Amino acid sequence: MIRRDVLKSLASLALVPAAAWAKESGLQLGDETGGFNSDTVIRRAKEMATQPFAPRPLIPQSWRDLTYDQYRKIWFDSRNALWEGSDVPQRVDVFPPGLYFPQPVALYVVDNGAARPIAFDMAVFDTTDKFPDVKIDGTLGYSGLRLRAELEKKGIFQEYAVFQGASYFRGIGTGEIYGLSARGLALKTGDPMGEEFPDFTAFWLETPQPGSDTIILHALLDSPSCSGAYRFEITHGSVLEMKVAATLFARVDISHVGIAPLTSMFLFDDTMRDRFSDFRPAVHDSDGLLMHNGAGEVIWRPLANPKTLQISAFSDMGPRGFGLCQRKRRFSDFNDLEALYHDRPAVWITPGEDWGRGAVTLVEIPTDLEIYDNIVSYWRPSDLILAGSEHSMTYTLHWGADPVAATADVPVKVLNTAMGGRPEGGQIIAIDFAASDRVPQDLSTIETLVRSSTGTVTPGIVQRNPETGGPRLAFTFMPEDATLAEFRAQLRLGVSH
Repeated sequence: MIRRDVLKSLASLALVPAAAWAKESGLQLGDETGGFNSDTVIRRAKEMATQPFAPRPLIPQSWRDLTYDQYRKIWFDSRNALWEGSDVPQRVDVFPPGLYFPQPVALYVVDNGAARPIAFDMAVFDTTDKFPDVKIDGTLGYSGLRLRAELEKKGIFQEYAVFQGASYFRGIGTGEIYGLSARGLALKTGDPMGEEFPDFTAFWLETPQPGSDTIILHALLDSPSCSGAYRFEITHGSVLEMKVAATLFARVDISHVGIAPLTSMFLFDDTMRDRFSDFRPAVHDSDGLLMHNGAGEVIWRPLANPKTLQISAFSDMGPRGFGLCQRKRRFSDFNDLEALYHDRPAVWITPGEDWGRGAVTLVEIPTDLEIYDNIVSYWRPSDLILAGSEHSMTYTLHWGADPVAATADVPVKVLNTAMGGRPEGGQIIAIDFAASDRVPQDLSTIETLVRSSTGTVTPGIVQRNPETGGPRLAFTFMPEDATLAEFRAQLRLGVSH
């Protein structure tokens, strides 16, 4: 599981007022490193894959030994942002090294076909008097970057995306707060021998055109198993769009690769409320995995916080889209004045081409605390990526309250799933669907299909929920000796009784 504390605090760091400086500093650019075009990072990644993996040097021990509280006592002064005071419509902040980020990330600015490095400079940060003395030497570099733009008001640059830690990145639609994360690549997730975490080791920022809502970011990925070149075309808005083009170069045969991985947190909801003594009715960044498979079927899989590691694979051919969603959007759904889970985005992934045969994979890890990410989803191709080969793919991520509508038509949404015991034994499962003009007024024309991987289930009944206006499917499950079960429930229209 991934510790979320630092990632959760990124937005708040941007709001800390900076103390007065003796002089204005600003991010400093070094000399040109040569020409840059769309193939520069691809060529570098391809060359790296022909050589043994070489870990990057570590920053000084004094930075790596920072505690979480100490790390929060250093922050970037936004007056030093890249392109501050210019007509470029974006601003870029950087993050300090240390704590969970023991290796530097190289940053470059691309302008007129030439790349210049962003030099490390302690003067761009502010600290409190409680920040400890740390060693400054040539191994230091920034740990990541934050993108800001005029989202709601002219002259006010608000953040909308962050790239920091391994190959993690996050985004939000305008007015939202950070929740789940995406990654460049997942390797061996859930494997008994442990997971491999590739790193984005360098970023190149193309200077945006005046008036543009879009910025292009290139990233170099490296790990013991492979190297890779990524291109992100990022457009901010009420739904944030990230178009991704990636090419992987394998050092070894890769059998367990996760394409377009998402990482989230699910602690509890109405299906398992009895396991947690909490004043809140639910705690999660995402509550379900939505899939639009190659056959055109739309599948909603509610998330779970299992008692043991659980891995589910939904086999498919040419997926049309998938993503982790946050369906609950009212404050009362969570009753949390600090975490504001109802304002956290969903992410919908749309492949740019036919991804062939594979499986949308869902990994659910047990957790007792909301500070840990315990949910991972990704596309796992059926074919191996062989050593010495390259694998290219494109896809788009949409971040927002309901980003699925950008590319997929969901006939009837699932609003909520609840589960509870019966005095006479067994469990009642209730699934609420949204009101829709596709649902007939006469619910008796709806046929139910309920199946379970184990135990027995009743056929189920359909009734109208007076609060939502949509249908509710309820059925009884008798687990018998089962400790784990997967259900498949459908409402089928156009059937008369």
